[in-house]
Amino acid sequence: MARSDGKLTHDLDPLDHGPKDECGVFGVWAPGEDVAKLTYYGLYALQHRGQESAGIATSDGKHLSVYKDIGLVSQVFDETTLNSMPGHMAIGHCRYSTTGGNIWQNAQPTLGDTPHGTLALAHNGNLVNSADLYDRLLQKNDGKRPERGELAQGNTTDTALVTALLKDHHFESLEEAALDLLPTLSGAFCLVFMDEETLYAARDPQGVRPLVLGRLDRGWVIASETAALDIVGASLVREVEPGEFITIDADGLRSQRFAEAKPAGCVFEYVYLARPDTTISGRSVYESRVEMGRQLAREHKVEADLVMPTPESGTPAAIGYAEESGIPFGNGLVKNAYVGRTFIQPSQTIRQLGIRLKLNPLRSVVEGKRLVVIDDSIVRGNTQRALVRMLREAGAKEVHVRISSPPVKWPCFYGIDFASRSELVANGLTIEEIGKSLGADSLGYISEEGMIAATEQPRERLCTACFTGNYPIPLPAQERRGKAIFDAGKNGGPLAGTAAEVTVEREVAHKPEHATAVSIDTRPGTETLEQKFSAHPQGPGQQSVTKTGCEPGPDADLEALVLPEDKVSPTTQKGS
Repeated sequence: MARSDGKLTHDLDPLDHGPKDECGVFGVWAPGEDVAKLTYYGLYALQHRGQESAGIATSDGKHLSVYKDIGLVSQVFDETTLNSMPGHMAIGHCRYSTTGGNIWQNAQPTLGDTPHGTLALAHNGNLVNSADLYDRLLQKNDGKRPERGELAQGNTTDTALVTALLKDHHFESLEEAALDLLPTLSGAFCLVFMDEETLYAARDPQGVRPLVLGRLDRGWVIASETAALDIVGASLVREVEPGEFITIDADGLRSQRFAEAKPAGCVFEYVYLARPDTTISGRSVYESRVEMGRQLAREHKVEADLVMPTPESGTPAAIGYAEESGIPFGNGLVKNAYVGRTFIQPSQTIRQLGIRLKLNPLRSVVEGKRLVVIDDSIVRGNTQRALVRMLREAGAKEVHVRISSPPVKWPCFYGIDFASRSELVANGLTIEEIGKSLGADSLGYISEEGMIAATEQPRERLCTACFTGNYPIPLPAQERRGKAIFDAGKNGGPLAGTAAEVTVEREVAHKPEHATAVSIDTRPGTETLEQKFSAHPQGPGQQSVTKTGCEPGPDADLEALVLPEDKVSPTTQKGS
């Protein structure tokens, strides 16, 4: 019988989840330290960046051990597992699927055997030239599809492509192979990888995703966010520069540049993705969000009695709005922090409760009040629509919605999972029409200029593609891009199955005790691994469910709790 996976999420509506980043990465080189546990706590601090799978690789200089599985960091690892992973260096990964679905085969770190040892690699971001990289891999293999390695075993991620291209090389070292490959990668990538003796890190020339370098008393740390350095007691040295390649071994740390820096950091890291206690490019994320709230108050004033956030994502901006407007700040909603994914089918009565399973209004706070409700973004609008209805039912006199980012109108190809463009409410309605569809008395978005000013970064050093459609990294043709480019199934991408066209000849355990290069015998030309196995074993009477691409987050099984009147598509609303 399927069990609850215990995942917690800020999502209130599984069909209207907030923007999700792909992954968090962590690396440590520290002789004399318990690197497995340091990596565990580093990933724990980065859990918000990916809640679908987690993995750690360690090395003692001679042997490399890897353990990974589907689930949260705290579910995948325990004391016994971590104690069985000795070494003086490690890398770790927590994942949310963008390229490649949420299956065990796609969990990271990925593995490969090189001419000089074993490679383990973790990746945060999303490559836009995966199809080109696969063509390059075929050329290296004389036109043959991979018969060994993670691609042959069913991995459908761009990370597996990078691993495959790195592992089979003719260079004197993995370092030389990396410096040859990195300039050919296009898109967003923060890589941490290792062999038995050396730790490596690289960041794309645009620096789309954050990556920082920290110092321990006895070593070095690489992490997606500064908050992870704080958790493990490392001091911030600096950010890894865009286009920089770092090598750490017994001889110390050395840096090389593989490409010219063309900074275009993701502005949504400041708006939503990063932890509020993280610093990016010298700017506190929390202070950025508070300033966005202040700017929102300057741009969209309204007479009201209370400023309240949508927990938890709207809280810093709501504080800033209250400070600037002089309207009191308060909590008008109580959130149940323990509602996660459940396989218990709700009854009709419970369905009618909708998102009250997650949020409940404080009637004594909101009744008779004119409310300003702050949130970080609107995707489809279902969540905000349900909240406005709930607050009115609790007696709110007026509900004014304010959003601390501009309207989201374009998809992200650099590692954030948004809805498709046709599903984004801002593409179907004007701002006034969106406000009416939400049932709000008024709606205001922060301006693009106000948002950028709050980050204290030059406009030319930020990526704002999801708001403007101006992509700093060129995109390939439509038929050669997509987050499910190699995934099988009816919704799969244009190259579905080509990266894993194999048949498994013998049983593959659902959860290997240690995932050190599972050997699989294959033959080409039949079912792909995704078609043959689902992500979880099925119990009696359960039907197979194929998951491809980027689907709603960990609460997808609570879909029935969203009421029909809250599911209004932009097209439907426009025509009504």
